[in-house]
Amino acid sequence: MKLSIEEQGAETAEAIPISAPAGEEGSTTFSAMRHRNFQLYFGGQLISNIGTWMQVIAQGWVVYQIGHSELTLGLVAFAAAVPNLLISPWGGVVVDRVSRRSLLMMTQSGAMLLAFIMAALTFSGVIQEWHVIVLAALLGVVNAFDAPARQAFVSELVGKQDLPNAIALNSIMFNSARVIGPAAAGLALAAVGAAWCFTINGISFLAVLLGLWLMQLPPHQKIQHTTSPWQQLVGGLRYSAGNREISGLILLALVFSVFGISYSTILPAFVEKTLHQGAAAYGWVNAATGLGAVTAAFLLAHRVSRGRRGRFLVLANIAFPLILIAFSFTSLLPLSLLLAYGLGVGFMMQFTTINTLLQTRVHDDFRGRVMGLYSITFFGFAPFGNLLIGFLGQQIGLGIAMTLFAVCSLILSRLVLLKTPEIQKLY
Repeated sequence: MKLSIEEQGAETAEAIPISAPAGEEGSTTFSAMRHRNFQLYFGGQLISNIGTWMQVIAQGWVVYQIGHSELTLGLVAFAAAVPNLLISPWGGVVVDRVSRRSLLMMTQSGAMLLAFIMAALTFSGVIQEWHVIVLAALLGVVNAFDAPARQAFVSELVGKQDLPNAIALNSIMFNSARVIGPAAAGLALAAVGAAWCFTINGISFLAVLLGLWLMQLPPHQKIQHTTSPWQQLVGGLRYSAGNREISGLILLALVFSVFGISYSTILPAFVEKTLHQGAAAYGWVNAATGLGAVTAAFLLAHRVSRGRRGRFLVLANIAFPLILIAFSFTSLLPLSLLLAYGLGVGFMMQFTTINTLLQTRVHDDFRGRVMGLYSITFFGFAPFGNLLIGFLGQQIGLGIAMTLFAVCSLILSRLVLLKTPEIQKLY
């Protein structure tokens, strides 16, 4: 009996050839930009992500000002985790079964609606902590489908030759927004208030929807699947677990998501209690992190890590927690901005490299499900770290909590790399 592609993947994950990055010899720093569809995607996502970062900064500041509780900051992030944890694996299955453009138009419209609801509650002056928690949970449902769809959609916009460059440029776009958005949010918070940050975010989604609508893509070929969604889910899990490189990379992303970047959850409290600054400084610290991430993404787009991606991943994996320990105990704003820049470099080197290594090695028929597992490490499990660091920050101090998480990130990631040493040799 002939097996379907899902069944073949489930039975022989190790046997499916994993292709090395293709065609990089002919690529340039901006080679993916020669594709019109990617230009539309890049522009729309840049505008939208600026708005999203404005909302992230404003939301954290509003929540902290309501209750002045580090734990509440963690609870808001945790609320988004539960739907992601339960739905993201299924989100990957959906991505592999439907038109990714249509799915993205639905998820982006949903996120836009939630942003406008947040704005309305804030404008009316009735915003409470439970409102933010509920809206965060609903956004978690949206992201469970949106994140793997966006990750997998990039491969449709460019060929395999330009895929690594497109991933790096996508990181530049995301982190350019991370520079502009927090800085704009800091100014807007001080000038006109958080409600306008939420409103601007809602409007910014129109750029994504317009870009998706203008794209010229071949008609979606509806595939007659011979396996059920459950069998596809199990096949994707077996495929990922059966390939040591893919499973090792996903584990690294998991460790870094839970223990590496959780410090950002308690940044509002850190800025106020340790740096003794206000909303504007909170925006600038986030902007410095984003600037470092843009720098790293540009270097990756320029192929500085070509042929040495595994080594770059290991170096960044060691450097990031050490910088975080130094950041945890600084009380000087200029020094904290410099260290935040270093955190941005380390953050981007790790996540972009992991993303690139996954996307250039995964079989096309499993792309959505593998990227769903990758997305769940950030959207599904990271908030558990956010909740814990919020609790520890309130109980034992912000600096000690950040340092403890940095040490856990360093030790656990080293254990993963010792278990899968082949990751260091990837190119």
